[in-house]
Amino acid sequence: MARVMDYLQGRGVTFTVIPHPKAPTVAEAPPPYLPEGPVAKTIVIIANYGPALMVVPASRMLDLALAAEAVGDPAARLATERELERQFPEYELGALPPLSMMLLAPMYVDPMVAESDEIVFAAGRQDISIRMATSDLFGTDPVVVTPLTAESLAPSS
Repeated sequence: MARVMDYLQGRGVTFTVIPHPKAPTVAEAPPPYLPEGPVAKTIVIIANYGPALMVVPASRMLDLALAAEAVGDPAARLATERELERQFPEYELGALPPLSMMLLAPMYVDPMVAESDEIVFAAGRQDISIRMATSDLFGTDPVVVTPLTAESLAPSS
């Protein structure tokens, strides 16, 4: 977590640290002590060139077909726990922050996340989150905004 905060401070952005009970796994709904709208989770897929970060609303499921299309690799798959532990040993499973430049991995962001004014995300541990302006988080990082959940493809009413 200290590495995440140091990275964000080095970028000169404002953020709030939110300590909380250990978060549930990414497959479950976001915990009730965090706001529903802007909470995001980072999921890693393995594409032909290596790991890629997929950032989706915590209350939604990643559509693997959309993720594979986004990275241009029809054989893209979810990273295994072992791959995550090897590639990102400083971070707890299920608590990877959406920081592409720090993690040296390309990042794809669902429009439902990118269009939020603020975002809450795991800070490397399951009991600490960060809240900050979405524009500060993604800033000048090379992110690709693309539908990654079935809900993002549905026409808005």
